[in-house]
Amino acid sequence: MPSKDRQAAGRKVVRVVFTALLLDLMAFTMPLPLFPRIIEDFVRQEALSPSSTPTLLSRTMSFVRTLRAYLFSFASSTRTPFQVGDSRWDLTLLGGLLASLFSLCQFLVSPHIGRLSDTHGRRAVLLSTMLGNLASAALWLFAGSFEVYALSRVVGGLSEGNVQLSIACISDVTSPEERARSLALVGAAFSLAFTVGPSVGAYLSQRAFAPGGVVQLPFWNREMRVNAYAVPAAMTLVLLLVETVYLWACLPESRGWQTGDNATAGADEPPSSAPSRDPSSPKTPPGTIPPPLADPSARLSTLSTTHLLFLFCFSGAEFTLTFLTHALFRFSNASNGRLLGFVGLVSAALSGGYVRRLRGTGSGSARLAQRGMWACAAAMGLLALLPALAEREGARAQGATSVVAKAALWSAAALLAFVSATVVTSLSALASSAASSSSPSSSSSSPGGTPRGGSGAALGAFRSAGQLGRALGPLVFTAVYWTCGPAVAYAAGAVGVVGVAGRMGRVRREEERREGVKVGGKGE
Repeated sequence: MPSKDRQAAGRKVVRVVFTALLLDLMAFTMPLPLFPRIIEDFVRQEALSPSSTPTLLSRTMSFVRTLRAYLFSFASSTRTPFQVGDSRWDLTLLGGLLASLFSLCQFLVSPHIGRLSDTHGRRAVLLSTMLGNLASAALWLFAGSFEVYALSRVVGGLSEGNVQLSIACISDVTSPEERARSLALVGAAFSLAFTVGPSVGAYLSQRAFAPGGVVQLPFWNREMRVNAYAVPAAMTLVLLLVETVYLWACLPESRGWQTGDNATAGADEPPSSAPSRDPSSPKTPPGTIPPPLADPSARLSTLSTTHLLFLFCFSGAEFTLTFLTHALFRFSNASNGRLLGFVGLVSAALSGGYVRRLRGTGSGSARLAQRGMWACAAAMGLLALLPALAEREGARAQGATSVVAKAALWSAAALLAFVSATVVTSLSALASSAASSSSPSSSSSSPGGTPRGGSGAALGAFRSAGQLGRALGPLVFTAVYWTCGPAVAYAAGAVGVVGVAGRMGRVRREEERREGVKVGGKGE
């Protein structure tokens, strides 16, 4: 295939991947605002029909209440807005536990999905994971008990490989110069889905699926009871089914896409994302030997750890934001929806515009990620100040709207939108470049012994690290939030992100050296 034709075909693959990922994320985000209500429905159902033996739900709720009482035993009423007898957060915390369970499953399975895609191809593995996603949605649709619903979350977590395989496909078909801009579409898909999906799920939750919650299965003379929120579950199933058919019909195999261009590349040649450096270059002092660069395995390890640490801090703040707005401003679900919708819309605009126009180099991606981390630290700093601002203005105006506090909240939301559009996308671009560097020609292997085609496993390990951060961050952050109050929690989160941004600065300098950029020159 001529080079221009291959580039055109690669752009078509990127469009297919973006469309499929948008459908997948829409299906993923629709049930997010329903978690507390789904669990509340199961709690109410169990109260009406008590069991003589403890159920999974009763044991889990007992654990949550014991944990809340334990945390509140350390809390100071002057620092936290909650009371020990206030149980309205139990369901929300349990929803967070289910989300953490989903992320933990992804942490366990992501490296294996990546390795399978290296062996059997991206397309085959992606279609296989779609079968698991369909099974998860079907289990939710017919979840008449909490046990079945929890199983649907586990099945979904263990089969969710769409994001990492989408990144792998885009990395396969794009050049290093185009890769960062193309991967920005992944961030745009996330932003659009998180803007629209929860609202659609909340709207559909008000619709009845069948009279009495019972349906007659076609081709099977049997009635089945459906979940109380069967309409959004059915829409999730339909979206995933459409995505599966679309991928089967339109997505070609991308593994080995660039082999024709790189067939002669040897292990001793620098990867295409790292231009060779001439010692006589003006950016390199004559007679100076540049310090050795980190090997791809060490580079990936550094990026994975940075990914984990950042998402540990960010996901905790993200999870507790609606707690904070309800406690300080009495935000309703609709008000919180508008706030999160604002974040999603701004993030989507940034992903599709600002991020995609930037220079697609390793140092450019590292610089953008570091900017996003500084923005995240600033956002958490503003959120840490909100309780004091709201209390001062409330005392002064005796219940009037806290103008300064709300301005700080919306400013923090704008900063979080910038974070969502930049950090994870940029880290993914860097990881993709490192994964490609660790997969040289078929006749050679990387310093770590990774054969060609091992980029899927490398990207799987990178995503696995991030999902571990997403699994642990909300739990730890919520514990600090309830015991020490929001000011301490967000201040600690800001300090943590500053530390991660400092670590990202070292990554940026390494990327600059890799590209032959003078260390200590113009930067941030």
